[in-house]
Amino acid sequence: MAESIVNKIGKYEVVKKLGDGATSTVFLARDAFNTREVAIKLVSQHALKDENRGQLLHHLFLTEASLAGKLNHPHIVEIYDAVADEDNAYIVMEYVPGGTLQRFTRGDNLLALGDVIEVIYKCARALDFASQLGVIHRDIKPANILVKDNTDIKVTDFGSAALLMTERTVVDGIGTPAYMSPEQHLSEPVNVQTDIYALGVVMFQMLTGRLPFNADNIASLAHQVLNTDPPLPSQLRQEVPTELDLVVSRAMARDQAVRYMSWEQFANDLAAIAAGVPLPKHGVLETEKFNTLRSLSFFKSFGDVELWEVLRFSEWVDIPKDAVIMNEGEPGDYFGILVSGEARVLRKRRLLLSLLKAGECVGEMAYLGQAGSLRSADVVAATDVRMIKIGVKTLERASELCRLHFDRTYLRILVERLAAANSKLAGI
Repeated sequence: MAESIVNKIGKYEVVKKLGDGATSTVFLARDAFNTREVAIKLVSQHALKDENRGQLLHHLFLTEASLAGKLNHPHIVEIYDAVADEDNAYIVMEYVPGGTLQRFTRGDNLLALGDVIEVIYKCARALDFASQLGVIHRDIKPANILVKDNTDIKVTDFGSAALLMTERTVVDGIGTPAYMSPEQHLSEPVNVQTDIYALGVVMFQMLTGRLPFNADNIASLAHQVLNTDPPLPSQLRQEVPTELDLVVSRAMARDQAVRYMSWEQFANDLAAIAAGVPLPKHGVLETEKFNTLRSLSFFKSFGDVELWEVLRFSEWVDIPKDAVIMNEGEPGDYFGILVSGEARVLRKRRLLLSLLKAGECVGEMAYLGQAGSLRSADVVAATDVRMIKIGVKTLERASELCRLHFDRTYLRILVERLAAANSKLAGI
């Protein structure tokens, strides 16, 4: 539709055309009733009536229209209104001046590392908000992230979203290939991790000025996404620290069991880097640690997804022989699982209560007891010990399934201990 013949769309007075797409045109317009400028995405009638793509386009329009008034977040473009009549189909949105994030993905115009962290963090929090309402974007890319200034951003274009709260059939083949997750390339079901992968690609591009994979066609690109590890950002931009390499690698992991499982995990790691706090050393490729967890009796009921999650939030510590691991009478805010070595549980540093070996837990009452409860015994390393240390508050932020496995494991341990005590009392 030519800009010169569009003076009004519904009740809105058109100021100018902002841009053209394959199936729609975006205009800047005035909303006289609310005294504000708005952006209007006018869908092409020709595209709506197209035999091949019309049904898909109609679906996308209805999806975006259904979100009007729902995604109220400081970093999501607000949708004010949606209209479909005999003449036009259009979405009325908040107008965000400043263009898109694309201009900060060029090698000659990259943002400072701190600004990249801030932009991606805001995107993660915005998409977390959307996911809490059952909305998966499915087309995260720089062109769909608007910029008011360097780091003040708003995510837009939820037309491709999968609405998980409805029974509407999800349309396959949606997304921009370079940002599509492995599961999208395989036409598998999408979830929060689909958007996490795409934002990982955006982060890679903002850090390096290039995409992680380059190909001449979609088939070649899909092959790389499904079979090849991308370079680390630091290989292309030397100032990128290892912590950011790890975040990008986790966000873009092919295996969903390795990829961030929630926006909160993604955002928390970004916040830690911004605060100058070193990330826990639980990198994506820590197969040795994963296999160690798999071999421990404590984790025998845990699935792979939960084990990778444990690796992300746990701290691995090495403790020399005769060092005190826990003190009787001190507040318990963490518990541990022995990976190797032995530890003595003592009362008053003299009376031996038990000898713990690999796979056994220590300080579990910090998790099972009341908040702020005090340690009831000393724990001292009988040999050199390697231990997994887990903060109680950290575990509270883990997934429900992961916490359920901890609860069931501790219930099994308590039952086993009770049975052993009864056997001793019976003289067996």
